[in-house]
Amino acid sequence: MNLLSFLFILLSFSSFGQLSKEEILSGRKSHSDELLDPDKKILTPEEIESFNGLDYFPFDSTYQVTAVFTKAKGPKFEMPTTTERRPVYRKYGEIKFTFADKVHVLNVYQNIELSKSKEYKNYLFVPFRDLTSGKESYGGGRYLDLEKQRGNKWLIDFNLAYNPYCAYSYRYSCPIPPKENRITTPIQAGEKIPFGH
Repeated sequence: MNLLSFLFILLSFSSFGQLSKEEILSGRKSHSDELLDPDKKILTPEEIESFNGLDYFPFDSTYQVTAVFTKAKGPKFEMPTTTERRPVYRKYGEIKFTFADKVHVLNVYQNIELSKSKEYKNYLFVPFRDLTSGKESYGGGRYLDLEKQRGNKWLIDFNLAYNPYCAYSYRYSCPIPPKENRITTPIQAGEKIPFGH
């Protein structure tokens, strides 16, 4: 099971409420186990050998926020990545939330290819950067996976923020968070820069 599948399963359960600390910590262990599984071939044997482990901010329930979702579908576009690959997305809407006495708005994107799959038809993607990027967290930004939720009050859990595979290996091509998705406050939740990087 890859990281996307695991996170999506977690999100399916979270549709009924916020994830517990135990569920999130279990997800982190599964992610680490997956990266270090030679059969998954996410990392090369050399990369596994030199891997020093994942690092995370402590679980913090204040980063489980309620956002107002506004649907605002945009045209298809090619999202820049760290390579010449250009996956096709569309803006699906926006989430607006208050954190640290500031109002923040992030675009929510839908991957066109994944949306054709029954398994991922409800999958949405929020790449973002914040004031920890390049300091405590990966400089290229982090990702949140969302499942479509009912109504306009959506639960967003930054404890689930994770690094792209580019944080662990040069061999990957990773979407670059658009400039619109920069949070002007530190989000000290979720995955940090891996140990030893």
